[in-house]
Amino acid sequence: MIFIGFWITVLMAFHCTAIAEAGPYTLNEPDMPFPPALPTAQNLQAICHSGGGRPRYPDSFFPSSGSSHFRRIGAAVNRLESWFTLCCSGTVAQTNDQILCCATQAWKQALSLFCKAEYSTMTLVYECCEYKDEAKWTCFDDGPANPLYNPTPGYAAPNVSTESGLFSFDSSAC
Repeated sequence: MIFIGFWITVLMAFHCTAIAEAGPYTLNEPDMPFPPALPTAQNLQAICHSGGGRPRYPDSFFPSSGSSHFRRIGAAVNRLESWFTLCCSGTVAQTNDQILCCATQAWKQALSLFCKAEYSTMTLVYECCEYKDEAKWTCFDDGPANPLYNPTPGYAAPNVSTESGLFSFDSSAC
């Protein structure tokens, strides 16, 4: 009897180790590159010309429940991409310096709105949202998933609702 109890304990230990090694977030967690990189002179060309090849997140992308944090990430990315389109269109900014300034303002405002949404929940907020001022932006730009804004090969972004009315480029801040 002791022998059987020993083997049950050993098997349970192996099983629990395998579960722990899988990590805490393996069930239906969407693969979403986040946070987006800070716009720079080096990635501005890709921001403006490869937007249709970067991921967007329509509501149908997410499971029906249990993904509110990922929905907030998706909304931030969708919002930012729509605002990049506005900055790059030539209607609000004409020169590369103005376009870069516009894209940077869009990046900061989209991530600020993301943080505001994070704080509106009763869950832990995204780490960078806890910082203030320049430390927040440094955190968001520390090791972004796609720093050069490269498109995903073979991907064509679906149409998602745009929120261009929430963003206003301030050319005097450049």
